[in-house]
Amino acid sequence: MRYEGKAKKVFDTEDERLYIVEYKDDATAFNALKRGTIRGKGVVNNAVSGVLFELLAEQGVPTHFVSRLSEREQLVKAVEIIPIEVIVRNRAAGSFAKRYGVDEGLDLDPIVIEWCYKSDELGDPPLNDATAVALELATPEDLEALFEMASTVNDTLVPYFEERGLELVDLKLEFGRTADGDLVLADEISPDTCRLWDLASGEKLDKDRFRRDLGAVEEAYQEVFHRVVEGGEPRPIAPERSGE
Repeated sequence: MRYEGKAKKVFDTEDERLYIVEYKDDATAFNALKRGTIRGKGVVNNAVSGVLFELLAEQGVPTHFVSRLSEREQLVKAVEIIPIEVIVRNRAAGSFAKRYGVDEGLDLDPIVIEWCYKSDELGDPPLNDATAVALELATPEDLEALFEMASTVNDTLVPYFEERGLELVDLKLEFGRTADGDLVLADEISPDTCRLWDLASGEKLDKDRFRRDLGAVEEAYQEVFHRVVEGGEPRPIAPERSGE
């Protein structure tokens, strides 16, 4: 095994340009201060990410995804991850709503694209362009490319999810460079990295159910799988617990 992270394991292959990624059921929140298990999460995130990576590739977004090997495994291009998390926000939610003292669900116009330094130890602190360049995390050209690619990802996924009865509230993206120097979308796109709300009811169908102890966590992940991977019609899940 090459590396084990909070949600995935990475394995070398006979080709140094390719890795195998195995998705785990382990769940973490608040920079790994909260830990648990969501049964079946790895299967859901592997399948959902595969579908969305293929969709984005069709729209001209280069990704590290090559193919899905099994229920939990993907074959991906080996990349060096850029240590910047790219957050795309269509509505105020989570830390953004708390930081600025606004109601969760506030529509953001224009959308907000933020940079964060990818460091659990430091709490993933926000970055501006000058800080990212001064710390040599990225070049100005990198940041311009990340902004354009993140915008395309969001523009593609918002209507895609709406067609499946889901609202994309925000999402976290990670990018990396291949051995050839190409900048590609990496990591995953799943209920772990997206806030997805049911369009009809506003129910949260993402990791916030785990973060906030809302209950029906596994059911929420399975519902996203049902709509995205199986193309099923929306189904209700258990109502959120009070005290959110």
